[in-house]
Amino acid sequence: MTDFELMAAAEQARERAYSPYSDFKVGAALLTKRGSLYLGCNIENAAFTPTVCAERVAFFEAIKNGERDFEAIAIVGGKVGEKPTFCSPCGVCRQVMTEFCQRDFRILLGTKENFTAYTIADLFPLSFSPQNLQ
Repeated sequence: MTDFELMAAAEQARERAYSPYSDFKVGAALLTKRGSLYLGCNIENAAFTPTVCAERVAFFEAIKNGERDFEAIAIVGGKVGEKPTFCSPCGVCRQVMTEFCQRDFRILLGTKENFTAYTIADLFPLSFSPQNLQ
């Protein structure tokens, strides 16, 4: 799967978001090293704390299905009714990625027309990982 196709899948996942409080929809497309694709969208809640980000929805679905080796994730976000814009993962999502991914795990941010690839090391340089517990 190309990076463009991964970004396009994230844009499609964004359309499924439930965001009546922030009106900010996020979609994520997670690619495993085996080539499987898992989609996620943000799901808000009136109590706010139970809200779940698109990235974690995609990761948890993949993990539930036995996946543990990840290649890349594309993340697309933006206000309802507007074209997607740059949307970086929150700190909790970065921590989840650190739990399951190597430091060179690729994170694509932007839109399918204009995106930049980062690594988890770029976005979370001083992370706490399973290696810290060894």
